[in-house]
Amino acid sequence: MNVSVDHLGPCKKLLRVEVPLEAVSTAFSDISNQFRKEAQFPGFRPGRAPQHLVVKAYEPRIVEETRKKLFGDSYRAAAQREKLDVLVTLNVEEQQFGRGIPYIYNVTCEVVPVFTVPEYKGLTARREIAVPSDADVDRAMNILREQQVKYNDVAREVLKGDVVVVNYVATIDGKPLTEIDPTARGLAEKQNFWIAVAEGSFLPGFTEQLQGAKIGDRREVKVEFPAEFVSAELSKRQAVYAVEIVGLKEKVLPEVNEEFARSLGAASVWELTDGIRRDLQNELSFRQKRDVRDQLLKELLSRVDLELPESVVASETRDLIYSIVNENQKRGVPKDAIEQKKDEIYAGASQNARERVKATFVLKGIARAESIKADQKDIINRVSALAQQNEVSVEKMVKQIQERKGFPEIEQGIVTDKVMDLIELNAKIDDVPSTRP
Repeated sequence: MNVSVDHLGPCKKLLRVEVPLEAVSTAFSDISNQFRKEAQFPGFRPGRAPQHLVVKAYEPRIVEETRKKLFGDSYRAAAQREKLDVLVTLNVEEQQFGRGIPYIYNVTCEVVPVFTVPEYKGLTARREIAVPSDADVDRAMNILREQQVKYNDVAREVLKGDVVVVNYVATIDGKPLTEIDPTARGLAEKQNFWIAVAEGSFLPGFTEQLQGAKIGDRREVKVEFPAEFVSAELSKRQAVYAVEIVGLKEKVLPEVNEEFARSLGAASVWELTDGIRRDLQNELSFRQKRDVRDQLLKELLSRVDLELPESVVASETRDLIYSIVNENQKRGVPKDAIEQKKDEIYAGASQNARERVKATFVLKGIARAESIKADQKDIINRVSALAQQNEVSVEKMVKQIQERKGFPEIEQGIVTDKVMDLIELNAKIDDVPSTRP
């Protein structure tokens, strides 16, 4: 078999393969014999029909099966001979194929980059040591209180911290706001709309202009949409809101007492407070570990330059863009606002994708050097953790992973974690006081 390789670009190769006539003839013969064993013709026992009848009846299928076998076998052999670890087959161009002639084809493919694994022991990082403050615990306790908040109807003036219920209609230069931006219907008009009276709530300066009003009052509220507002049509424009106060509610938080603690599954206020402090410490420790690993990975990647397969980078970029757009849509960002930032989104996603792909290859290189793998126990533990996290049975989680063909990703995640454990274990980490407020 004759094989040659041309370098077309970063990790892109053109593989030229010529399979000799002898191998082609043998493959045709082997495939024809396979069909002959299963062929059934009147007057002949299975497997006894003359070869020429079998070829005549099944020639198109024999040709296709022979092509598949020759291509698969020769492509693998050619890649192995040239020491190419093929990632993606981009294009196959058949030059000639048939009985009585050599099989010649070209393959354009992308391969795993070849590079020297950088030194990954002795990397440096700073670890900020912090413990939850009393203020942190108070904030967390208030979040729990907010989950049990009650809103009592009151008949008095609107005060900061209340929730006001309003009807409103917005105009810009005397025109309905929807004439300026048809997609902003929610900002143009609402009935029985609840708004927390607090700085920055709803629209800048909106609720401040309602303080002192009473139920039944009507007020004209003027707001200016910020320059970075999600709707470009409304950006820096001033709107006038005709607002009617139709309800007023006083926010009442539960007291921190034994009854409140028991409602959250704690035996006492002390136990609840202690649990909050431990949860906050776990969160700090998680962020601390993530920050250290980010530093170590950044230093590791700075020690190596390697070509990246563009199709893999493009695929990762598409996945990141999809996640960004999906997240923005969940947050209610209008489609046209996302469209206006598409170039910015693409640029950021492309850069992040290149960093992720580079990290993947470097960490895989370390895994090979250290013979790090994901064993069956690791996979079972990871799947069990995912099942618990998603509140489903292990069996259901396994089925979901199988349906999306996600086990290779699970295994790679386990290997990556093990490699980062190794890097962190052998790193030089300085503990420093936290600089967080």
